[in-house]
Amino acid sequence: MNKQQTSHIFNAIVATPFGAMGIRTGGALVTELVYLPPGYAEKDAQDPVAALAAEQILRYCADADFAFTLPLAKVGSEYQRRVWAAIGSIPRGQVRTYGELAKFLESAPRAIGQACGQNWFPLAVPCHRVTGANGLGGFAHHDDANGFHLNVKRWLLAHEGHSEYAWQQTTLL
Repeated sequence: MNKQQTSHIFNAIVATPFGAMGIRTGGALVTELVYLPPGYAEKDAQDPVAALAAEQILRYCADADFAFTLPLAKVGSEYQRRVWAAIGSIPRGQVRTYGELAKFLESAPRAIGQACGQNWFPLAVPCHRVTGANGLGGFAHHDDANGFHLNVKRWLLAHEGHSEYAWQQTTLL
């Protein structure tokens, strides 16, 4: 499927400094936020919840201290929701490693990484604040050092004032 064909599955698409965000809604809830690479055309919100999500994404992109207040669908397992809640408590400008979260939640680093990769609401649940013990780690089930997703993670961390990983950026956004 090309970008034009997949755009119909989103209730809105918002242009961001790192690409685009696809927004999916159902009823009065946000059901998914998706990182989309550059080239996706913006799409006006098709409903009030998508409009709210689009507005909040843009506010976050303008101000890293903006706090999301979106009505999120209850998705994921109980364990994943525990991990996502812990991620949500990481302050802006700080990171935690998979191992630190695993110790806090009495789990395993790999399980934390899997839960991060299954995050349905990136930005609202800031999984970009979770890194490897010796580097950036993966992001959204991707770990290609020059790939789109890790460059999104680099942009988000820099946007939030965390500069440790800026030197690892090898492509321009």
